Amino acid sequence: MVDSRSLGRLAVVAVGTALFAAAAVALFVVYVETLADLLGVLVALGVVLLGVRLSGGVAESLFPDYDVAEVAVEGPITRDGGGGPLPSSPRGTPADDIVEQIDRANEDDSVDALLVKLNTPGGEVVPSDDIKLAAERFEGPTVAYATDRCASGGYWIASGCDELWARDASVVGSIGVIASRVNASDLAERIGLSYEGFTAGEYKDAGLPLKEMDEDERAYLQGLVDDWYDAFVDRVSEGRDLDPAFVRDTEARVYLGEEAHDLGLVDELGTREDVEAAVADRLGVDEVTVEEFEPERPLMARVGVAARRVAYAFGAGLAGLAHERGLRLRT
Repeated sequence: MVDSRSLGRLAVVAVGTALFAAAAVALFVVYVETLADLLGVLVALGVVLLGVRLSGGVAESLFPDYDVAEVAVEGPITRDGGGGPLPSSPRGTPADDIVEQIDRANEDDSVDALLVKLNTPGGEVVPSDDIKLAAERFEGPTVAYATDRCASGGYWIASGCDELWARDASVVGSIGVIASRVNASDLAERIGLSYEGFTAGEYKDAGLPLKEMDEDERAYLQGLVDDWYDAFVDRVSEGRDLDPAFVRDTEARVYLGEEAHDLGLVDELGTREDVEAAVADRLGVDEVTVEEFEPERPLMARVGVAARRVAYAFGAGLAGLAHERGLRLRT
C-alpha cells in the first residue's frame, strides 16, 4: 500500500524532473543539425539527470520515508573520538557527534522513536554522561540494544534509555571506574633524571609519573575514583530501576546476555529484527523504517575522516601481510 509520504516524494521527483527537462530542451535543443546541437542534446540530458538528483533530495527532505532514528555508539567513548594528527582506528565514538545526532533526531518531526546501538567497552565519564542525558531528552521511546558488548560507559548510556536489549552472547556490565598511572620514578632515577616541581596547591602534581606517590595523594586520587563510582551507581540504579546495593554487588563484573537478562541488567534478548518489531509495537504500527543518523560535517572534515580510514585500512593491510609472511612488527 502506497502512503501519502511516498506519493508526495514521487510527485516532487516527477514535477522536478519535468521542469528541468523542459528547461533543458528550451535552452539547448531546438534543431539538431550541427555538432554544437548534438553537444546541446548531451548537455540537456546532463541537466535532466541533475534535476532528477536534486528533486530526489528535495523529496527526501519534504517527505522522509523513515519514522525511527538510529545512532551508533561504537568503540571507546571520548570527547573527540580519539582523533589526532596521526592516522588511528576510526572506531572511536566522538560524544559531541552522538549528542548532535540525537538532538537532530529529536527535532525531526518524522522521527517517532530512537534506537541507540551500543558496541563499546566504555570510555570517559563526562562524554558518556552527555550521551545519556541526550537520550533522556529525546521525546519518544528510546531503545538501546547491545551488539557485541555494552560495558562501562556503554551501560551508563543505556541507563538513560527506556529499554535495553542484548543478544545471548553480548557482553554486558562492567559497572565500575578505573584510573591508572605509570610510575616511572625508579626508571628516572636509574638514568639520572629527577623530578622538581613548582606548584601552588598541595595536590597539583598528584599522580605525576616521575615522582613517588605518598599515601595522602593516593587517598586523594582514590577518592576521585570513588566519587565517580558513586555517580555511576546512582545513574544506573535510577535509570534502570535497580537496587544500588545490587549494582555495587556486581563488582564491575561483565555478564553474557542471557545471565545479564536473568539478573535484570537487560530487559529483553533478541536480534535486531526483534528490536524493530518491539519498537513498531510500541508505536502501534505494522513495521518501522529506520534511518541511521550521522554527524553533519563540512566537506573538508569528511575528506579528513575518509583519509584516516584509508590510512588505517592500508596500515592494517600491511600488518596482515607481514603476519602472513612471518614478520613481527613492533610499535
